[in-house]
Amino acid sequence: MPSRIANETELIETYLVPLAAGYPGAFGLQDDAALISLEPGFDLVVSTDPIIAGVHFFGDDDARDIAWKALAVNCSDLAAKGAEPIAYAMALAFPEAPKHAWMADFSAGLAAAQAAFGCHLIGGDTDHTPGPLSISITAFGRVPRGKMVRRGLASAGDHVFVSGTLGDSALGLKLRLSPNVFADRLPASHRQHLLDRYLRPQPRLALASALRTYASAALDVSDGLIKDAGRLAAGAGARLTIQSADVPLSQAARAALAGDDCLWQSIVAGGDDYEILCAVPAAHVSAFVEAARAASSIVTRLGVLEEGSGVSLNGPDGTPLQFSQLGYDHFGGS
Repeated sequence: MPSRIANETELIETYLVPLAAGYPGAFGLQDDAALISLEPGFDLVVSTDPIIAGVHFFGDDDARDIAWKALAVNCSDLAAKGAEPIAYAMALAFPEAPKHAWMADFSAGLAAAQAAFGCHLIGGDTDHTPGPLSISITAFGRVPRGKMVRRGLASAGDHVFVSGTLGDSALGLKLRLSPNVFADRLPASHRQHLLDRYLRPQPRLALASALRTYASAALDVSDGLIKDAGRLAAGAGARLTIQSADVPLSQAARAALAGDDCLWQSIVAGGDDYEILCAVPAAHVSAFVEAARAASSIVTRLGVLEEGSGVSLNGPDGTPLQFSQLGYDHFGGS
């Protein structure tokens, strides 16, 4: 067998058609469009989030990790809307015909991701590009009618929560760029944890039900805590003050931070956390926390939306920390 795939038909039939098995509206990827049929009483939620080599991942990353990340970042958006993933379409643009081994690993990574997230490939396209490898996924989810959680509908007085831990992925990126950056203070298990968080984000789908039941607003933390919290607060026309002691950190991140306070910049503004940031009315806080616990999801209260505007993070002495950039921006702004 030649090392590279001979043509588009071979790529689709060998590696992509199996990913559509089990979804009737995919028609085995043999049609020009797919069909999504929803049960009565549900709305369709749609999200598109491409990833590009050299921007969102390294070209020499394991193809299984690249595939997982491509689907995970889209399912994270659905989770923040309180939606359940059901299907996705994917456009692949290659600078050259991929190798069979790469495509086999890529399709295996997608198979693992879609099994974990509960969705199937239903269509898309493959193209040649003079630029780097580009993977564009459009994910489709379902939510009970009228229950999609918007990001701009919080109110002053709402309590702000975040799932999981923050900063791991940004620190994992530092490790991916320089494998020995934390070798003097982090054991191998901590370094692997940070790398895994960068390579394989985990969309918090288990929180979807609690969000659509109790949250007034939500979004996933993809561009960094400060920037995304600013978006949540702006929707409420309010201000959020966060104490650094309240920012949830993994053991690995705490160990890294203990040796370098400058890492706060990466932890709260580095991006790629893919945790859920949400606002919950005061009357629903206890019920939300209990629902999250019942879904085996960890949530941490960051503060309360108050009159004003903007977001600040106070250090241990109560003084606001200053950052050169508030979050990730593709065009260099904050």
